[in-house]
Amino acid sequence: MEWTPDARELADLELLLSGAFSPLTGFLGHDDLHAVHERGMLADGAPWPAPVTLHLPEPVSPGDEVTLLDPEGTPLAVLTVAAQEPDGLTSGPVRGLGAPEHGPFARLRRTPAEVAEELGGRPALAVTMRGPLDDLSEVAAIAKELDAAILLLPLAYGEEGPAVVRAALRAKEQLPAGTLVVSVPLAPREEPEIDLELREHVAANYGAAEHLAGPEPVRIPGPPHRRGLVVFFTGLSGSGKSTIARGLRDALLELGTRTVTYLDGDVVRRLLSQGLTFSRADRDLNIRRIGFVAAEVARHGGLAVCAPIAPYASTRQEVREMAESVGADFLLVHVATPLEECERRDRKGLYAKARAGLIPEFTGVSDPYEEPDDADLVIDTTHISIEAAVAQVLGALRSGGWVR
Repeated sequence: MEWTPDARELADLELLLSGAFSPLTGFLGHDDLHAVHERGMLADGAPWPAPVTLHLPEPVSPGDEVTLLDPEGTPLAVLTVAAQEPDGLTSGPVRGLGAPEHGPFARLRRTPAEVAEELGGRPALAVTMRGPLDDLSEVAAIAKELDAAILLLPLAYGEEGPAVVRAALRAKEQLPAGTLVVSVPLAPREEPEIDLELREHVAANYGAAEHLAGPEPVRIPGPPHRRGLVVFFTGLSGSGKSTIARGLRDALLELGTRTVTYLDGDVVRRLLSQGLTFSRADRDLNIRRIGFVAAEVARHGGLAVCAPIAPYASTRQEVREMAESVGADFLLVHVATPLEECERRDRKGLYAKARAGLIPEFTGVSDPYEEPDDADLVIDTTHISIEAAVAQVLGALRSGGWVR
């Protein structure tokens, strides 16, 4: 079996493989997790503050080997399964297959062993960073007092990661010669105390004689009209979602205040997802592809308009998370035109073919449509014009501050 872990699991995997999470050698199981939650230690009594877990979507058995891949499909490690819980939580040791190459700043990644060799026995003052450092003079003074080298550990995880690394590189220029910068993909934990303890463990594994935790950055989001936005229409075939989405695109282009990208479900299927079937797995893959492209548009401040059927709630949630993970906003528009009206229109003759059994797994006929309960706007086009529907969406964008 092969599996690509999510971003947090990948970050933890890299730290397991490098030795930065020592004494851990793999993902934790039930007993260790219980001990961590209850006592802040592993089942064998070794101190450890935070869960380090992996979930697999398919059942595996003890002794099975799972190849863990990076986002580009390159094998990173082999997990030997020790146990799996009913919810997919899978534990076991991991064995590396090569140095990680995915993500930015690969040249700044070094293992604790490599850093120890570079330090040559000299003590280190480790500074873990999630943002710029307030007082470099204090860092330099403590290092001088300890006669220690300065080791800056930017915790490069998520969208803020590159900015943290850049802050570390700028700080290095103002600190004594011999200061090292090592990029560490440590994902933040929700509880500040646990996050700090985990930073302490990582710093110690990198040979720190002393550890300073840099201040948490103050993040002030930009105004909505400058943030990326994904407007995601969902609804049955024939509901009017594509027509409304095109009308919204045109209205936004006429305003000229946003950079707009329109991703129509049918066009994406022909150009990005050609060859996919209408099975659930292929439908989900098609929506994920749309979500990925839309999130990339929004990552750089653009406004992406998407209009697939997107019948499944879990996949729509994935797309929302893709957008929000890059710092963008997400607006879900449910075009809730009833099935009877959509079938009456049937401009492409699809419902007739589905009723005749010529199109299997057709949404609304032989495959379910899961109506969203988290829609930001609901529109039924049965008794309103397309212009009025577009005006409703544009009004929501104006009231949210995304369009001026």
